Amino acid sequence: MKTGLILPSRRRYGENMLIFKECTCCKTPWYSREEFLGDSKLDFIGYQVNFSNLELGYFLFNHLVCQSTIAVPAGRFRDLYDGPIFSDRKTGSEDCPGYCLDRDALAPCSAQCECAYIREIMQILRNSPKGERQPAKRAQAGC
Repeated sequence: MKTGLILPSRRRYGENMLIFKECTCCKTPWYSREEFLGDSKLDFIGYQVNFSNLELGYFLFNHLVCQSTIAVPAGRFRDLYDGPIFSDRKTGSEDCPGYCLDRDALAPCSAQCECAYIREIMQILRNSPKGERQPAKRAQAGC
């Protein structure tokens, strides 16, 4: 059943234009995922895990213009990965390096774990081609 509800991540901008994401601080809009990932003023900084549903965890980006942090649900990037997805979670086991418990850890994970594909998407996000880059810096309160 269609309700006509527009989710915040697909908000309308202007007349009939949908946007991929809008900065909650300075209101900069990105009209597509490609535009978002190619923005040199965004710096990918990590993943905030949701073990109940990994795709509801958040990929975190610093917006260097206004120094805010932007969170995007991981599911919005799921189609970037087409490799294996393991069914068993290894979190806390001997095989687990614990990366998912550290939102700032950006390294890929070699464990055959249900969470490993998220780490692979993180590598894709980290290596997305950007325009002219500025040095990365941590976001600070400012909005």
